[in-house]
Amino acid sequence: MPRLIWVILFFVCVLNSEDVVSTRLYFVNASLQRVTFSSSVGVSLPCPAGGAPHAVLRWYLATGDDIYDVPHIRHVHANGTLQLYPFSPSAFNSYIHDNDYFCTAENQAGKIRSPSIRIKAVFREPYTVRVADQRSMRGNVAVFKCLIPSAVQEYVSVVSWEKDTVSIVPGNRFFLTSFGALYISEVQKEDALSTYRCITKHKYSGETRQSNGARLSVMDPTESTPSVLDSFQSGEVQVGRNVELPCIASGYPNPTIRWLKDGRPLPADSRWTRRLTGLTVSDLRLGDSGNYICEVTNSFGSKEVTGHLNVIEPLRVTLSPKNLKTGISSTVILSCAVQGSPHFTLSWYRNTEPVLPDQHFSIQGAHNETLFISAAQKRHSGAYQCFATRKGQTAQDFSIILLEDGTPRIVSSFSERVVVPGEPFSLMCAAKGAPPPTITWTLDDEAVARDPSRVRASQYTLSDGSTVSHVNVSSPEIRDGGVYRCAARNSAGSAEYQARINVRGSPRIRDMRNITAVAGRNTFINCRVIGYPYYSIKWYKEGLLLPDNHRQVVYENGTLKLSDVQKVLDEGAYLCSVLIQPQIFISQTVYVQVKVPPLIQPFDFPPTSIGKLMYIACVVSSGDMPIHITWRKDGQEIVPSSGVNIETKEYMSSLQIGKVSLKHNGNYTCIASNDAATVSSERQLTVTVPPQFVVQPNNQDGIYGKVGVLNCSVDGYPPPKVMWKHAKGTGNPQQYHPVPLTGRIQIMGNGSLLIRHVLEDDRGYYLCQASNGVGSDISKSMVLTVKIPAMITSHPNTTMAIKGQIKELNCTARGEWPIIIRWERGDTVIDPDRNPRYAITTSPNEKSDEVLSTLKLKPAERGDSVFFSCHAINSYGEGRGLIQLTVQEPPDPPELEVREVKDRSMNLRWTQRFDGNSIITSYDIEYKNKTDPWELKHATRKISPTNNQANIVDLHPAQVYSIRMFSYNKIGHSQASKELTISTEEAQPDGPPMEVFLQPMTSQSIRVTWKAPRKELQNGVIRGYQIGYRENGPGSNGQYSIVEMKATGDSEVYTLDNLKKFAQYGVVVQAFNRAGTGPSSSEINATTLEDVPSQPPQTVRAISVTSDEAVITWAEPPRLTLHGVLKGYRVVFWSLFPDGEWGEMQNITTSREQVELRGLEKFTNYSVQVLAYTQAGDGVRSNVLYIQTREDHPGPPAGIKAVPSSTSSVVVSWLPPHKPNGIIRKYTIYCSSPGSGQPAPSEYEANPELLFYRVTHLNRGQQYLIWAAAVTTAGRGNISDKVTVEPAGKAPAKILSFGGTVTTPWMKEVRLPCSSVGEPTPTIKWTKDSEDTAIPVTLDGQRLIMANGTLILRSVKAEDSGYYTCTATNTLGFDTIIVNLLVQVPPDQPRLTVSTTSTSSITLAWIPGDNGGSSIRGFVLQYSVDNMEGWRDVFISSSERSFKLDDLRCGTWYKVKLAAKNSVGAGRISEIIEAKTHGREPQFNKEQPVFTHVNSTHARLNLQGWASGGCPITAVLLEFRPKGNWAWQNVRTNATADVFLAELREATWYELKMKACNSAGCGNQSSQFATLDYDGSTIPPIKSARPEGDDVKKLFSIGCPIILVTLVVALLFIIRKKRKEKRLKRLRGEGGKGGGGVRKREVWRRAMRLSKGGSEREGVRRKMDLGFCTGVSVHHPALIQNTGPLIDMSDIRPGTSKWRALTALHRKSAHSTRNRYSSQWTLTKCQSSTPARTLTSDWRTVGSQHGITVTESDSYSASLSQDTDKGRNSMVSTESASSTYEELARAYEHAKLEEHLQHAKFEITECFISDSSSDQMTTGTNDNADSMTSMSTPSETGLCRFTASPPKPQDYDRGRPTNVAVPIPHRQQQALTVGHAGLTGLSGSGGASGGVSGVGGATGGPSGGSSTTSLSQRTLTMPGSSSSSAQSAAAAATASASGGATGGDSRDSLLESSSSGLGRLERQKQAAGGAYSKSYTLV
Repeated sequence: MPRLIWVILFFVCVLNSEDVVSTRLYFVNASLQRVTFSSSVGVSLPCPAGGAPHAVLRWYLATGDDIYDVPHIRHVHANGTLQLYPFSPSAFNSYIHDNDYFCTAENQAGKIRSPSIRIKAVFREPYTVRVADQRSMRGNVAVFKCLIPSAVQEYVSVVSWEKDTVSIVPGNRFFLTSFGALYISEVQKEDALSTYRCITKHKYSGETRQSNGARLSVMDPTESTPSVLDSFQSGEVQVGRNVELPCIASGYPNPTIRWLKDGRPLPADSRWTRRLTGLTVSDLRLGDSGNYICEVTNSFGSKEVTGHLNVIEPLRVTLSPKNLKTGISSTVILSCAVQGSPHFTLSWYRNTEPVLPDQHFSIQGAHNETLFISAAQKRHSGAYQCFATRKGQTAQDFSIILLEDGTPRIVSSFSERVVVPGEPFSLMCAAKGAPPPTITWTLDDEAVARDPSRVRASQYTLSDGSTVSHVNVSSPEIRDGGVYRCAARNSAGSAEYQARINVRGSPRIRDMRNITAVAGRNTFINCRVIGYPYYSIKWYKEGLLLPDNHRQVVYENGTLKLSDVQKVLDEGAYLCSVLIQPQIFISQTVYVQVKVPPLIQPFDFPPTSIGKLMYIACVVSSGDMPIHITWRKDGQEIVPSSGVNIETKEYMSSLQIGKVSLKHNGNYTCIASNDAATVSSERQLTVTVPPQFVVQPNNQDGIYGKVGVLNCSVDGYPPPKVMWKHAKGTGNPQQYHPVPLTGRIQIMGNGSLLIRHVLEDDRGYYLCQASNGVGSDISKSMVLTVKIPAMITSHPNTTMAIKGQIKELNCTARGEWPIIIRWERGDTVIDPDRNPRYAITTSPNEKSDEVLSTLKLKPAERGDSVFFSCHAINSYGEGRGLIQLTVQEPPDPPELEVREVKDRSMNLRWTQRFDGNSIITSYDIEYKNKTDPWELKHATRKISPTNNQANIVDLHPAQVYSIRMFSYNKIGHSQASKELTISTEEAQPDGPPMEVFLQPMTSQSIRVTWKAPRKELQNGVIRGYQIGYRENGPGSNGQYSIVEMKATGDSEVYTLDNLKKFAQYGVVVQAFNRAGTGPSSSEINATTLEDVPSQPPQTVRAISVTSDEAVITWAEPPRLTLHGVLKGYRVVFWSLFPDGEWGEMQNITTSREQVELRGLEKFTNYSVQVLAYTQAGDGVRSNVLYIQTREDHPGPPAGIKAVPSSTSSVVVSWLPPHKPNGIIRKYTIYCSSPGSGQPAPSEYEANPELLFYRVTHLNRGQQYLIWAAAVTTAGRGNISDKVTVEPAGKAPAKILSFGGTVTTPWMKEVRLPCSSVGEPTPTIKWTKDSEDTAIPVTLDGQRLIMANGTLILRSVKAEDSGYYTCTATNTLGFDTIIVNLLVQVPPDQPRLTVSTTSTSSITLAWIPGDNGGSSIRGFVLQYSVDNMEGWRDVFISSSERSFKLDDLRCGTWYKVKLAAKNSVGAGRISEIIEAKTHGREPQFNKEQPVFTHVNSTHARLNLQGWASGGCPITAVLLEFRPKGNWAWQNVRTNATADVFLAELREATWYELKMKACNSAGCGNQSSQFATLDYDGSTIPPIKSARPEGDDVKKLFSIGCPIILVTLVVALLFIIRKKRKEKRLKRLRGEGGKGGGGVRKREVWRRAMRLSKGGSEREGVRRKMDLGFCTGVSVHHPALIQNTGPLIDMSDIRPGTSKWRALTALHRKSAHSTRNRYSSQWTLTKCQSSTPARTLTSDWRTVGSQHGITVTESDSYSASLSQDTDKGRNSMVSTESASSTYEELARAYEHAKLEEHLQHAKFEITECFISDSSSDQMTTGTNDNADSMTSMSTPSETGLCRFTASPPKPQDYDRGRPTNVAVPIPHRQQQALTVGHAGLTGLSGSGGASGGVSGVGGATGGPSGGSSTTSLSQRTLTMPGSSSSSAQSAAAAATASASGGATGGDSRDSLLESSSSGLGRLERQKQAAGGAYSKSYTLV
């Protein structure tokens, strides 16, 4: 069927959907799909389904089997609750206790089933949980996992962890994961002293288990690759839940963890939380699915963990329509929509039975989501369910379908009526049925002819399913009269109704058609009379008036009915006669033909049996011929092979069966048909067989609790009915009773009796009886014997025993004899013969069929604390009883250790290993002097068991004690612990410091002075002091912060810094000696000085804004942030103009929290900030508040012009108002003629977007006054100036556009309009003022003049600024305008300096540079730790000129740089400056002893001897070993802990190395010590076991190869140097001969060939040169683009869009001052140990300011440099420099520490470049360049020579270089070296640049793979050079362009030159001359 028809039928069904009946079905808990319960508890499960009214609830197994009651095992309550009772393990039945169930609910609406529910019983299993010992490095993470056996892992979970019997509370360093693991972060040495246990709980039985105690081994950090300790795996989680992906690793340095999803970093989402335990994702979404990678990385390697997370939606099913009532034979379509995760399967059920496709049902769709029911029958009613299943998840929905008899019935109709012609009438017919019927209309048995102009029919369906149809006749005629019939039809049947409608008019009879009638049926004949009135209608047949018998009826409307038509009597002609007037008739005849259908004579099958013959005849006794006769069996045609023969004659057909068998049983139908009808007659043939046994019942055994089948198979026909009877007892059967058939007992299809769960009551006699009414019944009896499998009936679950005593375990079993009892310990069978400690006795009790077995333990031991099980075994089964035995005993002694020893006390810590399986009740500690007996002991009794440490007080200093300990439980006490020997320490001072005085110094510092304690109270030499200070204000915690300093004398002073501002502090001072710290002084208070507020005022807002005023309010800052007494507030505000510029910053001071800002610009954006100030100054500004003033009347237009454009029109142009005061809505142009006599001017409205207007219809020769006004929403503004104009035919050239100032950011496109008028048409010319002349604007790709005169400047630069003149000229005159173009650029670099430093802060100050033509918006400060690549950004307000970097590391070098930002973008970065916070590495005081105490096995270190250097000591590393051993033992601790070296050997000499570290570095101390003898005596020094010369020999063996290699390298370097000097001399000699460019070019080429030939051979030696010249490196700060953050130029590749943008940005003219570059160069003296000098410079474009000469001196190399510690102290800051090589001269000038350069100056005299693309020296053009830019990647090579001479002040300004090459920074990883021979090598592993290696060589080197990268040469020409050198300098631009085209992707050398500078050079080169005394070659 076409899809459209299905859709139509579907909607028909939906429209008829309604509440089926008042009955309904529903689900209470459809999501229940799994139930797990404990076998010892049981479970009750209500039916998830229900119904109203009451529904019958039934439970089934998933296989469809009914649930049956099993006494004491399973029961279904009347309310539908399924109950499974507690049971013993021996009663387990997987059919019952581990199976899938479902529940159904059934009432009149149908029957629904729940999804399958998995019900599983869990037994009490013996299991143990375990925790493995772990290892971790200090500072790393340790992971403990609770190892749970896989058999119970599903039901057992970790509920807590214990540390030394104390529950761990998550937090601090301890974390519990959702998977039950314990993470310990930042592992410390103390963590190794504890034991860790996990506590688990069984989910269903509630049992808890405690694991063994695990230990953590803590190691000192050693460099290692990361190791993953815990990771995640792939999994599937539902939407909306949370998931934790663990990922934790160890390693040193501590690894960092990075998470990736699908190869990308995690998105920013608050749902993603990174914790120590891993990644937690909350509220999962489908988009969270993907591959997750956890990357673990440190400097030694990396690891990664990968897993796939699949987030799925829970399945949701929607079945539509929900309820549907429709009729039989209709088509029903059910659609099942599934939402959720894909890959599901769909299944359909009707009344809980699967729907199978047949002739009525079809399932369609990609997922079988559509169920079609075609020609639906009554039996198809019921509940339909759609189930979706995916991986154990099931969802469903159901729909109730009600199919009823839908035969149509007429529910409303029309009546007979009379109408007159022209009078409209309407007929209505309503019918009801299912599906809704269709109504058709006939008139006099013919379809109603529809005439749109007169007759119309319509049909529609009501909401109740009724179909209503109308026939409307608008203008009736006589032919519209007659019998109207409405017929309602649907697939279930039809119904009709008819009535006559009479239309007045002359009556007549329509033509009547002959009728064919079927004999035996009824026939109606209508007399088709039309017209009205008529008197009567009569029928005649053969002249007789009808009716003439009982079968004929004539109705009043003239219809003749013939009932039970007969051929002979009723066939013939019938006459209809109508009396229309008295004695006037009209008539018409109709002929009726009668056809006779066949008539079959009755026949029947006689009873028969197998093997007999059968003959039956089907005879047709009447009917019109021909007649066709056929046979069918059970509705199917009879095939010849069935053994049935058929013979057919004209009116008879016979059926013959030669040998009857059972297959011939069935219904046989004889069918006869002719033209009249088809008739049939059906009879049944039954072949009978008496019942007989196929399988007879026999006696058999049944096993209790198992399935039993009593076989009894019977055959016969009709199928025999089998009935089972039961007689109880084992003797002779007394009386049989029918077996009740329940769910437990059923009769199978073959007659056997199925007992699903055999009970003891089922034993006895059974009788199988069968009958089928044929012959006599048969029966057979049998005996069922029920065998009981062995089962445990009683045993203790848990029991206790005392170690050493006898313990008995009892177990009772029952079942069929014989029963064997077996005992097991854990998984091992107990054999008393092999282990005499066990004895087993068995006592049978035949009366009760029970056996008592006893296991006796003689005696019980600790190892018996396990699970014991007794197993009962017989031939029919096995039962098990589980007994948990706990053997209790006195505890093991605790492991005692000393944590801390003081002068009068000690701290003990212990670990209790085994508690004797009884809770520890208390501890006892005993101690005594070592020399005393234990009878004189002291004791601390009954210490709480919750403690694991104790302090022993009131001891004597420097005394040796012996200590031991006992544990107690309810069984007894332990043995004594291992005895410890401990010595107490010396005593600390008993007196405080004196005369403590405080003096506030700043807002964050207080100076403390004091004197030492009294001499008699010092208790030793005072080593130092601890100053404790705390804030005493509100909200402080009252805790002292402690700083420490070394003692210097009797009077001390210390300054406390980093304090809170304007806060009161209390200060105490304590003295300490080698033994400890004495009492503190009395607290003295002082208050720090005031400071500025650190937070702005709160809730700044504008409460009122008008066009020129605003009211700003705020709230006071938090009191704690004022840092002083609030003096008032300052409101800072400035305007923001539409072009992005800022107005002048203004401020108002007030003491109130509100201010009125008056005199504001109208309709202007303002930024407002509020700050509070104290006596110390202004505080932090608030966030910017943006306000906008209201609109107002605009100001007058800024200018107006009016020029004639024709004889009757003028063109008016104007400028917008300077102050629009709002959005200009329009302009009004006024035009008046003073002499015209018109009083009012004419007004014209102009579009605000167009600033010109043509005024027409003016009079020639008449003058007009023109003016204009702007209009905003506030109204019209002031008028402009009035101008006079007169229309004219010929007009001189005039410019409509206006001059003025145009401001624009750089790199933008600017349009300078110059619209003109005049007759003849003017010509336009643009010029630009240059010095005193106007130069025409050159038109190229960057400059364009449009047809309307507009000048377009693209990508404007700073040099495009200036005055532009537009001139319009024609024959009658000219006109000009001047436009001042101002190009804004990023701001200049600030000058950054360091003001002050402290241990944790650096205060910076700066002076801003040029703002670039736009006000500075703010500053970006970047800083980083020295030698670190990562920079941190700080954004600073534009008004600030200083900033304090806080929270810095003590004693650390920092790099700092600063850049300013304006509206264009961020400017060039300042010089990088370096500063160091106060502090240095720790040092050990030589006056302090290394040890404070040493005995035979322990040594205590004196860590107080370490001076911190001003920075807190973070760690102390110790290494010690016995003398003569190679292996060192490592200990790591902090400076505040007392360190004991324990477990030392007695009387042994040791070596000790100590390293103390802080943030500034590490200090070292070495020492030797000897332990005492066992009696406390010292030992003499011992001779080394190894000769003293061993170390020297070993050192010699290692050092010799190193020395030899060094000598070889030095020799190679010397040889190479000699060769280079020779080549350089030849080069100089050839270069000095003559001044011609050809000669120099030849010399250059020879040098190139020389270098090219030796470049590969000397690659290694070139690297060797680097070792003899220090500081050969390069560093360059970021180059700032016009917007965005600071950008490093090294990241911009040639040829990219960024590259092109930057090249355009820096293409500047000679007078430009806005080029921003900076580099750092290192000046290095070769073969010298003198530190390199670093120069930071500002590179500008051409046009130097100074020429400098220097004295002759040694040869130096100049190179770009990284900042190093060697160059840090000589770093020089310059505000301005003119060129690259002048900057080198300034480097010489600042190298004042060099002896030979104390007074040297420097002059560059000559540079030239080789032309690698031609034989000629090229000029500074870009003819040979492909897209030549002024900044590219040059690959040319060249030389620069300079002269050194004594300084002459008068020569300082002698020469001025006119053209220079501007260097662009190299990458940091590459190096530049300058040598005597002019040969340069650049080492690196990156891609090769486009240059060559050395002096010679061609451009366009290899693009990758080369290990040596050449440095491109730079050209510099100075005054005094020859003409050829000038030409060489002029060639720089071309060489740069060609190099850029061939240089690949090199970013190492960039060149910028200026063609204008080259022009000036050409004019000056004639005056150059002179010689130099000594040459230096710079490459």
